[in-house]
Amino acid sequence: MSVEILDSATIVNFVEDEAAFGACIGDRFAHLDTNHDGLLSYSEMLKELQSLRVIEADFGIDVKPDPDELSSVYSSMFLQFDRNSSGTVDLDEFKAENKRMMLAMANGIGALPVQMVLEEGSFLMKAVEREVAIMTT
Repeated sequence: MSVEILDSATIVNFVEDEAAFGACIGDRFAHLDTNHDGLLSYSEMLKELQSLRVIEADFGIDVKPDPDELSSVYSSMFLQFDRNSSGTVDLDEFKAENKRMMLAMANGIGALPVQMVLEEGSFLMKAVEREVAIMTT
C-alpha cells in the first residue's frame, strides 16, 4: 500500500492512454484467466470482485454480511461485466466495464487533488505511476 495524491485528470488521462490502459487491462485479464481460454468465468472473476471490497466486515461493522447477500452482490457485479449475458466475460467486456468504473471514480474525485491509500498494482496506482513517469521525462 502507498499513499498517493491524484485527481480526476490522473485517472482520465490513464484511461484515455490506449497503450497504457490496454496493457494494464490485458495483464490483469491474463492473470485472472487461469484456464487460458480467453474468457473469464464467474469463478475466475470472484476473487477480483471480492477485492473491490464492496461489502467490508471491517471499519466498525460488527456483523458479518449474510453469505447469500454476498453471493447476490458478486453475481450482480459479474453481470455488469458480462454485457452480452453469455455467462463469461471476454477481454472487451472486461476493458469496457473497468473503463466505466475508472471514469466514474474520476467523476467522483473531481478536479481537486485528493490523498488516497492505493494498493500496489491497482489500476489507480498504475494511473499515478503513469503520471509520475510522464512528469519526470
